[in-house]
Amino acid sequence: MKIKLQHLLSCIVFTVILPLTLIAQDSTSIKKDTAATPLKDTRTAPLKDTSSASTENTTTAPLKKDNTTPSRPDKPVLKIGGALRFNYNLSSWKKEQVKRGGDFGLDMFRINADVAYKKLDFHAEYRFYSKDFGGSFLKEGYVRYLFNDSTHMDIGLVQNPFGNTAYNSHNWFFNLPYYVGFEDKFSMGVNFHQRRNRWIYDIAFFKNAMELNFGDKSGTDPSRYSYDVAGRNKEVNQGNIKTEYLIAEDKKIGISGMLGGVYNIPTGHMGARWAAALHTDMTFGRVNVKLQSMYYQYNLSDSTQYKNIVQLAAYGSSYDVARKAYLHTASFAYTQPVKLGPVKSLVFYENYSYMNKPQDGFKDTQMNVLGCMINAGNLVTYVDWAAGKNQPWLGPDWQNGLSTGNPDSKWSSRFNINIGYYF
Repeated sequence: MKIKLQHLLSCIVFTVILPLTLIAQDSTSIKKDTAATPLKDTRTAPLKDTSSASTENTTTAPLKKDNTTPSRPDKPVLKIGGALRFNYNLSSWKKEQVKRGGDFGLDMFRINADVAYKKLDFHAEYRFYSKDFGGSFLKEGYVRYLFNDSTHMDIGLVQNPFGNTAYNSHNWFFNLPYYVGFEDKFSMGVNFHQRRNRWIYDIAFFKNAMELNFGDKSGTDPSRYSYDVAGRNKEVNQGNIKTEYLIAEDKKIGISGMLGGVYNIPTGHMGARWAAALHTDMTFGRVNVKLQSMYYQYNLSDSTQYKNIVQLAAYGSSYDVARKAYLHTASFAYTQPVKLGPVKSLVFYENYSYMNKPQDGFKDTQMNVLGCMINAGNLVTYVDWAAGKNQPWLGPDWQNGLSTGNPDSKWSSRFNINIGYYF
């Protein structure tokens, strides 16, 4: 496998040199991070979740002198929460919908539970969508053991430590890595997390994607939140390593790697897949910048006609994806505190992502989301104008948009308003 030198150099400039240049101009001293986890979540689009307990690995509480976890409950403490969301969308490529002036309906209802007891934490989130979008399924669920305040281990349906986490975007739609299984992805396994001074380490092993069928040759059920390998193949035995360095509490730069197997159901043979990423997540006053460059590749043990495309599935449907690609994302957000009745803040964002497919004849994919998140306490609203070219969720090219692409594809757009009440 050959990686072009210009791609490597562009990744380094994009995710390392540019952020360091900005830091050199910023006089912000290291301070304790007091910002809350970003608020986030069917072919209304997957999507973002603004207040579930995040599996992002962070360490905020100070260590005690004996390096143990600060006071923990001696009896189980249970918290129940959830959300109800509605969605309006107006898609330019859906001519009849345009005539109607768009559609407004149910997005999702969810229930989440959290339990804290001594050195154990438990978290689960179960979601209910319409039948056409996969019905109901577990988004995430894990048991966490706290060795001390800087080290813990999660086991269950756990977020993959890859790239900027918990999210590599600010908008409701995510960025392109989500749609190929590399943003806010959850798999069955274990993740070990540790922070040492300014360094953060994650080492994980995932046996497979969320398994719903335990047959000898059963495929991957598409009723799921994360985009996982499906169709003729299954993802298995995946290892992840992620390291981040905190230049300041609100400025970090990192590198991620993934290596795993791909089991081919028809042949019974094992293929391989790997990915690597450079990423930064930095805040300068009210401005947050997330930059990421990554490459992934599948080497499938399948018949020749199937080797250039891998099928991924989520939300009750599947589509084809190029077996290798470069993905570059640039996400910028500005937070404006306001006092407009219940509205506490407005977050304006511009998120762009580009997918370069090095296979001959494959057409690249682009995606851009311009919008605003309106934070009114428990009521959170995303107002987005999302545009895509060869993007399945943002245009007519559903099956092959992320694989071969359509050479005649044009930019399509979707105006979307997601209104959610979180409790």
